[in-house]
Amino acid sequence: MLMKKFIYLFIIFFSLVNNQLMAKNLMILKLTYGEVEIELYPDKAPNHVERFEKLSNEGKYDGVVFHRVISGFMAQSGDVKFGNSSNSNFNLSLAGTGGSELPNLKAEFNDIPHTRGILSAARSADPNSANSQFFICFDSAPHLDRQYTAFGKVIKGMEFIDMIKKGDPNSGAVSSPDKIISIKSK
Repeated sequence: MLMKKFIYLFIIFFSLVNNQLMAKNLMILKLTYGEVEIELYPDKAPNHVERFEKLSNEGKYDGVVFHRVISGFMAQSGDVKFGNSSNSNFNLSLAGTGGSELPNLKAEFNDIPHTRGILSAARSADPNSANSQFFICFDSAPHLDRQYTAFGKVIKGMEFIDMIKKGDPNSGAVSSPDKIISIKSK
């Protein structure tokens, strides 16, 4: 009888701890169209997850535009230097060329395939140049696997990501782009 109580209490404790850990790895991205729930993968890309959570919870992504959006491929945002439409530094022609005040991140390539809904770090030609920018895949993009750091996935609200205004079919540049209202931990 004592053993059954111990097992029961252990199961309850484990469930509570697991729920708290899961909640810690969930983010809510608010768009004009609705709320998007994103699960982060700290076991696959701990430094990218930490950076994303830090910038999100500090409000750095609030008002940042989706400056590069290619139909059938991805929506890119996260330029906290030039891409914030409510910031005095906002410059749509420079959006996508900036990052945060923090140092660049080293690549954390992993086995997460770039499928629909994957959140991944944008970077320049240097694999170790990711900083604050990220993209969300509209469809599978296997050519990005192990070339870009995937660190999360949209688990609810992908239909709202699909509604983000698309840009030029070649460059992805968007005139009058949609913006992030906010991203916060759930």
